[in-house]
Amino acid sequence: MKALGGLSLWDLFPSSNLVRLVSGTERKLKKLHLEADVILEQVIGDHRVDGGGGVDDHDKDLVDVLLNLSTKNRGLGFSITHLEIKAVILEVFLAGVETSATTMDWTMAEMIKDGRVLRKAQEEVRQVYRGNQNVDESNLHELKYLDLVIKESLRLHPALPLLFPRESREKVEICGYEIPAKTKVIVNAWAIGRDPRYWAESERFLDCSINYRGSDFEFIPFGAGRKMCPRLLYATAIVKLTLANLLYHFDWKVPDGIKPENLDMTEVFTLVVGRKSSLCLIPVAYDTVIS
Repeated sequence: MKALGGLSLWDLFPSSNLVRLVSGTERKLKKLHLEADVILEQVIGDHRVDGGGGVDDHDKDLVDVLLNLSTKNRGLGFSITHLEIKAVILEVFLAGVETSATTMDWTMAEMIKDGRVLRKAQEEVRQVYRGNQNVDESNLHELKYLDLVIKESLRLHPALPLLFPRESREKVEICGYEIPAKTKVIVNAWAIGRDPRYWAESERFLDCSINYRGSDFEFIPFGAGRKMCPRLLYATAIVKLTLANLLYHFDWKVPDGIKPENLDMTEVFTLVVGRKSSLCLIPVAYDTVIS
């Protein structure tokens, strides 16, 4: 992620072969690509040996499904090659895992900084799942306040502050600005989420219909339109389920000598924008049965 998102001298002089050789960026990326390719080949090979993940479809994972599509077209009108399977797996890890982990990290940090929010979210989770040993997907839709907390975290800290570039298909004028055809447009979701014209209220998401789906242009952490993030539902569900488990099973404290309100919230930019310092917390097991 650091190699993909870091600044290189080659970015400033992309047409210079000398800079390309001196910077070493291309060499580093090729080395990382080969290392990743070995891992992907091993994952796919293990699934082939296992025969596609068993008889029961419920036992199959994403790789099993992709392998089945490559060997059994099933009348879908297209086939998936070995190279395309590797590309899909790599994209899921790059776009789905790192962004979700970053969002969870920011959300926990923001809740720790504001103990009132942490307690309120924790009380909601423990009320909804009272008496249960585990938190599952069945009642996630009842966690309304946790939804608001995640939205606020995504507003302040979108995992991808600059959305993927788009190109205008025709000449248009927006707010007095003329944008020629074939212009590369990069949307700054980070700046939009902090625009005081739209985000003045402290409890801004309470009784509010704004969602992640790109229909509200003041809040587009996943983009908007037909090219928005295809893993929106997956990412938000994973983040919500993981945070709900953390809040249900543990009470959280900061190490001695650190005040929650003084947590370092400095950002560091790679392909995603995470926290510069690691979030060190002390979990205290919570007895869900007695509660």
